[in-house]
Amino acid sequence: PLGNKEETAAENCTPPCFGESLSISDLECSLCIRMFFEPVTTPCGHTFCKECLERCLDHRPNCPLCKQSLREYLKAGRYSPTVLLQDIMLATFPTQLAERWELHRAEMAELSNLTKNIPIFVCTMSFPGIPCPLHVFEPRYRLMIRRCQESGSRRFGMCIYENGRSFADYGCMLEIRQVELLADGRSLVDTIGRQRFRVLSRGHRDGYHTADIEYLEDKKVSGEELQELQCLHESTYHLAQRFCEHGDLTSRHILMQHGPLPEKEEDIQASADGPMWCWWLISILPLDPSYQLSLLSCTSLRARLSQLQRVLSALLQQPP
Repeated sequence: PLGNKEETAAENCTPPCFGESLSISDLECSLCIRMFFEPVTTPCGHTFCKECLERCLDHRPNCPLCKQSLREYLKAGRYSPTVLLQDIMLATFPTQLAERWELHRAEMAELSNLTKNIPIFVCTMSFPGIPCPLHVFEPRYRLMIRRCQESGSRRFGMCIYENGRSFADYGCMLEIRQVELLADGRSLVDTIGRQRFRVLSRGHRDGYHTADIEYLEDKKVSGEELQELQCLHESTYHLAQRFCEHGDLTSRHILMQHGPLPEKEEDIQASADGPMWCWWLISILPLDPSYQLSLLSCTSLRARLSQLQRVLSALLQQPP
């Protein structure tokens, strides 16, 4: 019985003993100079916050302190938390650890906002409902994609570069469907287009562009105007079918890559972006990106269908 009492007393004194021998500075990451958050230890024995280490490995596959190669560590693609260190922090500085978690939660909440400071990938044209496969290799975009996943939003904006400014005034939100990490840290990211947007203001975060945005929506029509729109929709879709069936060799090659023309929707005004088959067509037609951008920014389905009619008529009249 006496032995048991001694053991209990020894257990009870463990946290105070830790507290006396440790200070907050002993539990700081050498990269962010803040208390460790999700600490991980490298094969060479150095400990960092998981996010801090990932950001360093985005740039070069070496330990930030001793420069030892971490290629094999990076290749594994897994970072196991240093459990003992987490337990020590919880036992000795629970209040500071709780504050660190709260700070992380606030950062994640800010990153998951889908109208303010949304991350912008400046690369190619993308459209609602259309897949957009990406090869991500730049450190800033590696960080951006990781944050989109960690925040839970899994979304970012895609815009094309425009002369005289960092990126165009209009773009399309992309949703991450799958990420395939490669051994050297690069990744193949499978995304699909969601809503169109207009840029209200531009910003930066850790090397990549951001923007405050508003989402675009096609103007709804009714009555006689809607009947005319439905007739225009039918005739444009018929032209699209002719183009897909009787197009030249290049067109047939495109169809092999992108699949058949999507079916018509029952309600042409059901979606804020209009019928998906229009965007599929815009994505495969041999159009200049600036012309595609004008179609993306257009909020009149009538105007968009009229433009497509003109393009398809011109292409179908070309000699084979």
